[in-house]
Amino acid sequence: MRFDEYAAHDGLGLAELVRKGEVTAAELVEAAIEGIERLNPRLNAVVYKAYDEAREAARGPLSGPFAGVPFLIKDLGLEVKGWPRTSGSRFAPEAPDRRDSELVSRYRAAGVVLVGKTNTPEYGIPGVTNSHRLGPCGNPWNPEHISGGSSGGAASATAAGIVPLAHASDGLGSIRIPAACCGLVGLKVTRDRNPNGPDDYDRAIGFSVDHVVSRTVRDSAAMLDATGYPEDDSPYAPPPKTRPYVTEVATPPGRLRIGFSSRTASGRPIDPEVQAAFEEVVKLLEGLGHELVPHDIDIDWRRLYRAQGRVSAGNFSAGMKRRIEALGREPEPHELGPLARRAYEAGMRISAQEAMWGWQELRAMNRQILKSLAPFDVYFQPVLGTPPPRLDELDPTGSDLEAFDKAQGRHFPFTPPFNFTGQPSMSLPLAWSASGLPLGMMFTGRYADEATLFRLAAQLEEARPWAGRRPAMAALAHA
Repeated sequence: MRFDEYAAHDGLGLAELVRKGEVTAAELVEAAIEGIERLNPRLNAVVYKAYDEAREAARGPLSGPFAGVPFLIKDLGLEVKGWPRTSGSRFAPEAPDRRDSELVSRYRAAGVVLVGKTNTPEYGIPGVTNSHRLGPCGNPWNPEHISGGSSGGAASATAAGIVPLAHASDGLGSIRIPAACCGLVGLKVTRDRNPNGPDDYDRAIGFSVDHVVSRTVRDSAAMLDATGYPEDDSPYAPPPKTRPYVTEVATPPGRLRIGFSSRTASGRPIDPEVQAAFEEVVKLLEGLGHELVPHDIDIDWRRLYRAQGRVSAGNFSAGMKRRIEALGREPEPHELGPLARRAYEAGMRISAQEAMWGWQELRAMNRQILKSLAPFDVYFQPVLGTPPPRLDELDPTGSDLEAFDKAQGRHFPFTPPFNFTGQPSMSLPLAWSASGLPLGMMFTGRYADEATLFRLAAQLEEARPWAGRRPAMAALAHA
């Protein structure tokens, strides 16, 4: 199977070809390997290659909705038996993981063939994928621009056609931001919708979730059907779904009441090009019969992020304590980048009283956000405040952290609150900049209501198709 033929299909489409006998899983793996070898030197999206293991797996029995489909795991959080896990840091264990995380086991049960791992920034901290350990990851639409973070490698590889979908995770926007940058579907699922175990101490504050980035809505839905059921020992299992999400994709959404806003927490206007695209989508939604209601979330944003900063720093520092205990030593000065070093040291300075004040404040303010959004079926915003910036405009490995923080605030002003509330939130590729870069739009649902998001997303995918709009693969390969 030629790479261009392979890259034209989504995951369910490739699995259907395998079921019909028109292609083998082994041929799909070879196409994915060809894509990595052709495109990765320019993108740096894939940071660990498991070609021999993938070839062996493709020869074995495979079942599930994605049987035979090549798949990549983000190099952060999830364990894959026998594979290294760097988390984008030089302060990483030398020994490979000894088991699969529960979610990896569920991916395998869905039939995918694991071919490698994707790039991520150090411990997934920033919204851009770049680290001293793994280097910068480029965007397939223009490799000089960011692919987003922290799932930038997953998004870059998926948009380039290396795989049709890939594992990703989201703690403050790390699925939605890369999906927006790379022109993909990116759903941050409800808190604990997908399994976190067996070792989920880093997920203790509940912000981070795992799912995939994909080129089609149905792939996202089908994978969540395969993976999104509670663990037996999950302490925070969300309400169960009513029916399969793939059924929701085929169901009209009806007339939805959609609140919308492009107001940032700082009050700074977003880029005019993003604003114009946002207003176009408002008109598109109205044309589809939905009720659109202007609505700003009116809370003390400074207080919210001050509280979140204490909680996140305390959680990160506690996680570092566990890593130090496991390795038996403190990190050397060169082993932590500037953002990780700052978070670790900030967490050590925060008292238990301050950390719990932050947690209490977040709980109270989450209630304010949820109350503000209660009148709406869906809340609509942009994902980014600007088109995807150039890699050299947003470097998390530099020394000027104050300038980096300000730049992140300008580029990524919208995603974090829904990690705090636990609501499902989805980026859809509904617009492109004049320079040809994707501009993602964000739709946030009620708690545990992925179903409405899938129905609306499928309607928008039909009204404004995006899967056929792809980066110029040949030009990228030979650039």
